[in-house]
Amino acid sequence: MRNVGEFLKDQRGPVWSVHPDQTVREALELLARHNIGALLVLRDAHLEGVFSERDYARKVVLEGRSSSDTRVSEIMATQVIHVSPEQSIEECMALMTNHHVRHLPVLDGDQLIGLISIGDVVREMLSAQQFLIDQLHQYIAG
Repeated sequence: MRNVGEFLKDQRGPVWSVHPDQTVREALELLARHNIGALLVLRDAHLEGVFSERDYARKVVLEGRSSSDTRVSEIMATQVIHVSPEQSIEECMALMTNHHVRHLPVLDGDQLIGLISIGDVVREMLSAQQFLIDQLHQYIAG
């Protein structure tokens, strides 16, 4: 199975982000516009956190806050679990499962180079399994 760096080479979509001083409403509009579930929070290209629909539901809606008056920095996750390009897809799955996260920023040193989602991981693992099944069928059929 490919590692994260190899996987990212095939990804063509942008990594969407928001500034920590933007409002939660602005972040939600960006999520809706691009049909995504999380945004990286960047200040001067430096990763400061992750904002997700889960953050909105738990830290704005349930607390009776206003999305127009609340800044992303007030509710974003700041303990960001991330991976390097050398890590395996299996390691990503384990991290996501163990830490209950759906998105992993990919950092090469301090530089952000991509984002991998749980959907990406599942698709990659299914593809690798299908490849193995096909190889076994060919071997058996001889």
